[in-house]
Amino acid sequence: MADTVTAPAVRAAKGERKLVMITAYDAPTAAVADRSGVDMILVGDSLANVVLGHDTTLSVTVDDMVHHTAAVTRTAHRALVVADLPWLSYHVSETDTVRNAGRLIREGGVGAVKLEGGRKRVRMVDALVGAEIPVMGHLGLTPQSVHAMGGYKVQGRNEQAARELMQDAKALDAAGVFAIVLEGMPDVLARLITASVTVPTIGIGAGPGCDGQVLVFHDALGFHDGHYPKFVRRYASLFDTAVTALSAYCDDVRGGTFPGPEETYSMPDDAARALLGDGRSAD
Repeated sequence: MADTVTAPAVRAAKGERKLVMITAYDAPTAAVADRSGVDMILVGDSLANVVLGHDTTLSVTVDDMVHHTAAVTRTAHRALVVADLPWLSYHVSETDTVRNAGRLIREGGVGAVKLEGGRKRVRMVDALVGAEIPVMGHLGLTPQSVHAMGGYKVQGRNEQAARELMQDAKALDAAGVFAIVLEGMPDVLARLITASVTVPTIGIGAGPGCDGQVLVFHDALGFHDGHYPKFVRRYASLFDTAVTALSAYCDDVRGGTFPGPEETYSMPDDAARALLGDGRSAD
């Protein structure tokens, strides 16, 4: 791929090589992700859970997404940055959908947007593609539908549900998405969908048969001490590392060893003496 990854380049990668996507929600995490060599950075509405402390993604607004995407795009210069359209930002009308996506591009600086759902969302995908806004689809376990699904549950486990998801994927493909995230579904279904569409599939909890994979930055790096989904592989344990480091900082402050001479600024002795008064030590 070229130095700067684009939506057409991602689409063209199907069958050529595996694609890598990771989430990021601010400038520091985006810098790490971009430097690592990932193809895409997703500014996911999962920032509600991961960064803002909410139980679901439903609390995130378009303003929240614009704020965070702008921070990411100021730092990430190679990877394609994709932003989630949050709940209710693309459900009401085509006009609202295009306007909200346009804000993520104009104010947030992203190169593409992502929305959840299949055939029900084709009308919105058509409107976005017509406005020349690259769109990524998202099928399977769709967090914005948590209440309708009755919780975060693997989708497509019976034949009828699996066939419905396959039809959804084909509908999104025909509508012009450049890639589709497949989340929380059996690996056999993800493989069948991957083989049935012309665009890359990006899996998360969908097995190894997809055209690429995505993980949440904080999950992959072990940045929290809570529950990790089955599909997460932790490549570091940064929460534990950070707690250990800051515990050492607490000990140094309380023990009087921080700051030491190497962390302390000084002034010339004559100036210090003059400030303190003649005959007084500057030490």
